[in-house]
Amino acid sequence: MTTERILDLDRERLAALRGRELTASVAAAEGRTMVAEVFADRAALIPLPGMPGVHNAELVASFGADIVVLNLIERAWDGERLDLPGLGTFTSIADLAAYIGRPVGINLEPGDVPEIRRAKPEYAKRLIDMGAAMLCLTANPGTGGSYEGLARVTEELRAGLGDDVALWSGKMHHAGHPERVTVERLTGLVDAGADGVVMPLPGTLPGVTKELAAAAVAAVQDAGAVVMGAIGTSQEGSHANVVPQLALTAKEVGIDAHHFGDSFLPGMCDPEVMYDYSVAIRGRRHTWNRMALGGRGHRRTA
Repeated sequence: MTTERILDLDRERLAALRGRELTASVAAAEGRTMVAEVFADRAALIPLPGMPGVHNAELVASFGADIVVLNLIERAWDGERLDLPGLGTFTSIADLAAYIGRPVGINLEPGDVPEIRRAKPEYAKRLIDMGAAMLCLTANPGTGGSYEGLARVTEELRAGLGDDVALWSGKMHHAGHPERVTVERLTGLVDAGADGVVMPLPGTLPGVTKELAAAAVAAVQDAGAVVMGAIGTSQEGSHANVVPQLALTAKEVGIDAHHFGDSFLPGMCDPEVMYDYSVAIRGRRHTWNRMALGGRGHRRTA
């Protein structure tokens, strides 16, 4: 049976996509998947609490994101309910995905971070049971996350959650723990159980060259995982003429999914820059098609 490409899925099938099926659908799209990370508790277009507007997740979806990842989840999740400005309260991430028309992933981290954001089987299982499409195991700036720590929590979560869960693991920058990005460190994450590996795009983190990235991507893909190239160094707010260079380099080295960080507008990227990047990697046809699938769906009544 042929796996459908994520860029061909309609709104309903996109929102229902999760786990290993999501990873396979990204691989099938051949480097044309857009991922946007947003602060869970921010709505950049709502100037004051209580005013009408949209959540950051909706805004990046409207500019072409295929997958939305919530960062700093402890600011919006009490372990049972998500309280999202502009959207309201959700007890199910699957319902949130259906409402915004995109699969929703969650960032978790190793190390000294708030308990509810920590990559531990207890909270990870709760998020998966609520309908999280994938878990991105990574490290925010200054948290001291290391590749060794990421490999350890990846192995723990794979053992605790089983084989069907999508676990994408890796760093977007040094996270306060400088260490070289190497082929061995990235393939070590696959050995630990990751079906997706996160790495900085060439042109974002000093020392990550096109040659290194191409070798690492090939090794990770040969090991059976996809690679998400990240712009997590505030260049998600750079000038629009910069990102096509990053985009075409990412295509050249073989990146499967293209990630935009959350450091321009409060808690998200510059959506116009993300749009330009999307056009560079997949043209206006696929970008506009994805944008046209935006808007709110129906909420289930309690």
